[in-house]
Amino acid sequence: MREGGILRYVAMPPLLGARLALALFVAVAIGVVWVTNLWLTERFTESTRNRAEVRLALYSGNLLSELQRASVVPLLLSRDPALIGALNSADYAQSSQRLIGYRDEIGAASLMLLDSDGRTVAATDRNRIGEQHRGAPYFVDALRASNTVFTSYQTEAGGYQFTYSRKMDLPGDVLGVIVVGVDLQKFEQAWAGFSDAVMVTNSEGAIILATEGRWRGRTEEEALAVRSAPSAIRRAIQASVDWTALPPDAYLSGEAVMRQEARIPFQGWRMTSFTTYSGVRERVNGVLAIEIMGFAILLALAFYLRSRKALSRSIFFQRETAELRELNNALQREIAERQRAERHLEVAEQTLAQSSKLAAMGEMSASVSHELNQPLAAMKTYLAGARLLLQRKRPEEALSSFQRIDDLIERMGAITRQLKSYARKGGEAVEPIDMRDAVSAALAMMEPQLKSRNVRIHRSIPREPVVVMVDRIRLEQVIINLMRNALDATRDVPEAEIRLVLTTGGGGASLTVRDNGHGIEDLESLFEPFYTTKAPGDGVGLGLAISSGIVSNFGGRLTARNGQKRGAVFEVNLPLHERSAAAAE
Repeated sequence: MREGGILRYVAMPPLLGARLALALFVAVAIGVVWVTNLWLTERFTESTRNRAEVRLALYSGNLLSELQRASVVPLLLSRDPALIGALNSADYAQSSQRLIGYRDEIGAASLMLLDSDGRTVAATDRNRIGEQHRGAPYFVDALRASNTVFTSYQTEAGGYQFTYSRKMDLPGDVLGVIVVGVDLQKFEQAWAGFSDAVMVTNSEGAIILATEGRWRGRTEEEALAVRSAPSAIRRAIQASVDWTALPPDAYLSGEAVMRQEARIPFQGWRMTSFTTYSGVRERVNGVLAIEIMGFAILLALAFYLRSRKALSRSIFFQRETAELRELNNALQREIAERQRAERHLEVAEQTLAQSSKLAAMGEMSASVSHELNQPLAAMKTYLAGARLLLQRKRPEEALSSFQRIDDLIERMGAITRQLKSYARKGGEAVEPIDMRDAVSAALAMMEPQLKSRNVRIHRSIPREPVVVMVDRIRLEQVIINLMRNALDATRDVPEAEIRLVLTTGGGGASLTVRDNGHGIEDLESLFEPFYTTKAPGDGVGLGLAISSGIVSNFGGRLTARNGQKRGAVFEVNLPLHERSAAAAE
């Protein structure tokens, strides 16, 4: 601009430039926070959904396993000679005590024995003796059916009772009904410990199990209208006003939740879980808060640099910095609380998995305790000998006894390490398993007994994997049971031998356990419950019956025959996994 021959330049006012820079900075910050919110929300939501699906699969698997385990109990007890004799003679003096023993051994929730009129004549809960169940569905349905009947019915208190029942009869005469109670309410308590609302509906759509007691007996729509789950939505925020949430799957009392559903392969049951978006919101907001804090710090730094030019504004920027420090400390405390909550959740999940492993390990404790008793008895003998040698002033020979005791302690340590290894690999789900690994694990568990008996083991296993769909713990239980029977059969044989042969063919896998004992006298009754050739106190005859039931649940078959020369031959036939069968073809 020229005025009177003088050239003048009009510069942008400093205040306007600062405002433009500030506006640009805020626009960039908002854009970064918005993009970060969209990306993290999608990522954390998918992660939360995946964890919910895993927990739902675990819940349904545990529920189905409990139902399958209890389904074989009525068949076993309906053939008990003592209970049949009690119904014939009407003498029930020892029947309740016998049922209590079965409950402790099998692990059933409750047992009841009803006569032909529906009256309770024996029960694990003695207070129920004398009750009348003539009109009960589990009694009526059991009399009409020829096999085991599952019954679920709603009680007056609003909950559901689940039972397996089977009639006990002789040719042409119905003696009574055996009723086995299944405790499924324990799963409700386990589910309530997590941040999910869980319900199980039957084929008619009625809720039979739920973490919220008021939901039972209603449909899903009625339940959601009654009341929301107390632990799952207590920190919820309306989805319509939460800008960090994705579109919800459903609403519980106006709160956005994630809905997951799975089918339980049992009488048309379905399991549904509801997971809130609170975890997603907390994690996303935590990251966004850190970003906002970073931008705020940058902005404060710019203000601080400008404050050096104007001493009058220094006090304002000092206060601003102090407030930002307080915000930083508050955010750090909040992040620490979230990290501590995540660690607690991980510990809870590990505890649940370990409890499932310990349940399977309990089945092996009897044989391991037997193996520990042998070195303990030998240690007692060596200690007595060492004491006598020391009294007779023969310390060198006493040191030899102490060395033998040390060797026995090492042996006991090896046995307990095997038990720990068995406990770490337990599971409840059916999955593809290499039968070669199961045979090796069973031999490792039986090694102390095999060494003590000096039994020769011949093992023939193919080089290629033999994959079957089974529960590894239960398959190892069957193999160990067959090997223990082989050891008992060769107890009086001078040169005991056991052969294990694993083969494949025709889309199936076959494991043969052969011994050189005296063979099997009664092949027809071998797999009948309570049939045993052992001395009283060594067993009740349920081992082979339970093993046969386990193999049948896997879609296979357990058979037995006598060898051509001598001894017994047991065969476990299982279908190969689809991928393994295709590779073999």
